Amino acid sequence: MSLEKAAFAVRENAYAPYSHFKVGAAIRAADGTIFAGCNVENIAYPEGTCAEAGAIAAMVAAGETRLTEVFVVADSPVPVTPCGGCRQKLAEFGTGDAKVTLSNLDGVRQEMTLAELLPGAFGKDHLTEGHGDRD
Repeated sequence: MSLEKAAFAVRENAYAPYSHFKVGAAIRAADGTIFAGCNVENIAYPEGTCAEAGAIAAMVAAGETRLTEVFVVADSPVPVTPCGGCRQKLAEFGTGDAKVTLSNLDGVRQEMTLAELLPGAFGKDHLTEGHGDRD
């Protein structure tokens, strides 16, 4: 199954009874395996889970920690980008040149890299030995 087909298929399983805004995401791990996730809302809105976070959790649960490609789909007039938190989560597991494809249900697409999606991402280079220690 392709990333696109996986994202479209899992989107149908999204639990979005409050917003009715279903999102599907699929990521390709470094070993080529595809992992998918959908948004899962909760009546206490901040407690929901984004589709991208669900796909990452499935990847990590399977023992993979590197992603090489991302596909996100939602029913919107233009392709939807991941939220800020999910951009940082994707950056945790992918390199700046990882391909990101955003799509709506009509096939309108936007392609970019992870670095273009999240310029200036917070990363390991920002941490140093003894970080936070000031004399």
